[in-house]
Amino acid sequence: MIRIAIANQKGGVGKTTTAINIATALAATGWKTLLIDLDPQGNASTGIGVGTSERERSTYDVLVDQAPLSACIVPTRIPNLDLVPATVDLSGAEVELVNVDHRTDRLRHAFAQDTGHDICFIDCPPSLGLLTLNALSAADTLLVPLQCEFFALEGLSQLLRTVEQVQQRFNASLGIIGVALTMFDRRNRLTDQVADDVRSCLGSLVFEAVIPRNVRLSEAPSHGLPALVYDYNCAGSRAYMALARELIGRLPERRKAA
Repeated sequence: MIRIAIANQKGGVGKTTTAINIATALAATGWKTLLIDLDPQGNASTGIGVGTSERERSTYDVLVDQAPLSACIVPTRIPNLDLVPATVDLSGAEVELVNVDHRTDRLRHAFAQDTGHDICFIDCPPSLGLLTLNALSAADTLLVPLQCEFFALEGLSQLLRTVEQVQQRFNASLGIIGVALTMFDRRNRLTDQVADDVRSCLGSLVFEAVIPRNVRLSEAPSHGLPALVYDYNCAGSRAYMALARELIGRLPERRKAA
């Protein structure tokens, strides 16, 4: 199973929206997909239509109680897409794990069990704390959503430093599969400037597809649906489908053949 963490320590960059819609897009193309909600806010769980009553077991149980990953998976209404949901209990996990040995390896150990999925996306919280470190330690690679705004590059440099530290201490094979520009607004000249700056710094690491500011993307979670299901033809959905095609093109050839 390919494991992709979706992370950015800055909030409000479209991280969860990206996780939901990329996971949906991969599932729609036939990949058996798992989405892991590692954010105590549980927005990925809500946005995919899994209510609190369906979250008897969650990522909290995986990290703190070392419950088997398969025991915490719930199906979604999207074919080929399963979820390990989050609950508010997860907000206390960092405190509970602070004195535990190998506390950054809890999620990686959970992946030792085969769940039968082809690919897994991990939606991380907007911080670089213990939960995100667990995701980065367990992941094969990292996808970074980056909002097209003035402070984006500053936050990105901090995240890249964290990735280097994770590579040195916890996960030497961690890579970055790409940076996705989000909340792109062509009416704003600053948006174009930020996008140009990011591309000049990171080159081909930045995906060609950009995710626009789009009302339908904002509306979809309130209906418990990915935008790709809520309105397949909206600009945001089309952008995420384009991003998914690029992502698949960057995955290892042997995995794509499977």
